[in-house]
Amino acid sequence: MVVSYKTSDLVKNLLVSLDKERKTEAARSFLLRVVVVDNDSGDAAPVRRAVNNAGYQDWVTVITAPRNGGFAYGNNLGFRHGFDTVPVPDYFLLLNPDTEVRSGAISALVGFLDQHPDAGIVGSCLEYPDGRPWPFAFRFPSLLSELDNGLRLGVVSRLLHKHIVLRPMGNVPAQVDWFSGASMMLRRQVIEEVGGMDENYFLYFEETDFCRKIGAAGWARYYVPASRVMHIIGQSTGLTGAKEGPKRLPAYWFESRRRYFAKNHGLLYAIATDAVFFLAHLVGEVKEKIKGHGNPGIPYLASDFLHYSVLRRSNWTLASPQEWKPIRLQSSQRQSHVL
Repeated sequence: MVVSYKTSDLVKNLLVSLDKERKTEAARSFLLRVVVVDNDSGDAAPVRRAVNNAGYQDWVTVITAPRNGGFAYGNNLGFRHGFDTVPVPDYFLLLNPDTEVRSGAISALVGFLDQHPDAGIVGSCLEYPDGRPWPFAFRFPSLLSELDNGLRLGVVSRLLHKHIVLRPMGNVPAQVDWFSGASMMLRRQVIEEVGGMDENYFLYFEETDFCRKIGAAGWARYYVPASRVMHIIGQSTGLTGAKEGPKRLPAYWFESRRRYFAKNHGLLYAIATDAVFFLAHLVGEVKEKIKGHGNPGIPYLASDFLHYSVLRRSNWTLASPQEWKPIRLQSSQRQSHVL
């Protein structure tokens, strides 16, 4: 499943890598199908032409969303498509359009899920275009991680190292809180049990929330380093990896962050977390000025943060989760397929 918004050229490159993967010896044990969800960006036509020209019609489907509802909304459309097809896939693989799978990446995830019935969702090791690994997964954000993010102080980071969100990973599979939505695979049973993503997240924090929900249902979440996926960081969102320096964060980033803390920890915890981050951020900025580093920070971060924070009473309202849940299938209907 690939959710695309004005990234048709990237999607074409991804499909080429998926075609190579499906022809490998290891991939012969399963059937790979792909659905590309164009989030009403107008890019569906060139992707369809590329699919037709390459002869991918028998395994790639391109659908157009009626609106740009965000990453969670687009993936839920992909889930719906999977459950509306015959046979319904055993596993669903979510890939960003700015990725390319390396040889054996998908079969490594399928093999791990086959061998670990406790695993509900698994994530790949990402790498840069030049092949250098980006070996990280994540811990769930918390009040203490926000304190560290704001202060940016070495001694504090060392004291709070077990709470820092970014978690360096080794070369063996390990259970984690969550991983990047750029490449993650989950069982069909998980979707049947917990449903899809919360569509109230337009972009950011949706995979964090999704992994938390899956874990709360009793499923384990594993980082699988044998699965290698190239990720051009920031190409699908335009917010990170910019050569000109940090960009101003959009409203939906703050809204998603606010929703994550209030939904999963309650309003009081969210208020305390925002207060801690804001004060820590001010201290961190003063520290940087005193040290004379002059490192450019995110533009308008403090004012934007206050505008969207639960520190303002007008931001206390939390919409109910908007999720899709399929009809649970009987075990006799299961087949060995990946979407």
